Amino acid sequence: MDFTGKHIIVTGASSGIGAATARAIAARGGAVTLMARRAERLEALAAELGEGARWFAVDVSDGAAQAAALDAAMEAGGPIDGLFLNAGTGGSFAAVEDYGEDAFAQVLNVNLTAPYRAIAQVLPAMKARGRGALLVTGSLASERGMANNVAYVASKHAVLGLARAVALEAAPHGVRCNCVVPGFIDTEMFAALPPDALEQIAARVPQGRTGSADELGAVAAFLLSDAASHVTGQSLAVDGGVLGTLSV
Repeated sequence: MDFTGKHIIVTGASSGIGAATARAIAARGGAVTLMARRAERLEALAAELGEGARWFAVDVSDGAAQAAALDAAMEAGGPIDGLFLNAGTGGSFAAVEDYGEDAFAQVLNVNLTAPYRAIAQVLPAMKARGRGALLVTGSLASERGMANNVAYVASKHAVLGLARAVALEAAPHGVRCNCVVPGFIDTEMFAALPPDALEQIAARVPQGRTGSADELGAVAAFLLSDAASHVTGQSLAVDGGVLGTLSV
C-alpha cells in the first residue's frame, strides 16, 4: 500500500470515514485532495496531512460545482490515480407513500448521481493512461432492505450496481472500481446517539462492537492501492460480520 507519487481524491473528507481514509493514504506517501462542504474542517485536515494535501469546499449535489472542483484538483495536483466517492446522505425516515418525490430525488442525487457524474468525468483520462482506481461508499443497505428509508436503500443498492457496471467497462483499460460497505462505524452520527442505543447497535454485531473509522479507512486505502490490483467489481463489507449473519 504505497501511494508515493499518486494523487488521490476523497469526497466527504471533512470527518469520519473520508478523513480516516485520507490520513491512511497520506501516511503512505499519497498526495490527497480533500472535498466536502465544511471548509474549516478541510483546511484543518489538510494542514494536519501536510505537504501535498489540498482541499476544495464543494457540495456534490451541485453537479457544476463538483465538476469544477474535480477540474481544479486535476490542474493543481495532476492526473487522478484514485477517486474515493464517499460523500453521502441518509435522507429522512418516512413510509414510502409519505416520503415525497423531491426528498427522494435529493437523496439519489447525492448518493448515486453525484458519484456517476464524477466517474463519467474522470474515467476517460484514466482509460487513456491505462490505470486508475475508483471506489464508492455503499452501505449495509446496499445488500439488505430497511423499512421507512426508501430513498437511502434504493440509492445504496444502486451505487453498488454502478460500481459493478463501471468495473466491467473499465477493466480492459486497466481501471478498477469497487464498493466498500461500512457496517456500524463510530462516526459523528453514532457519537450523537444515547449510550443505550449504542449498546443495542453493538449487540447486533457478531464481533460485539462497532467499528472505527480508521478500520474502514484502512480497507478503503487498500482498495485504492496497487495492493488490490486484481480486485475489481467487488463489494467489501467492513461490518464485524453483520452481512454474514442470517436475517429473519
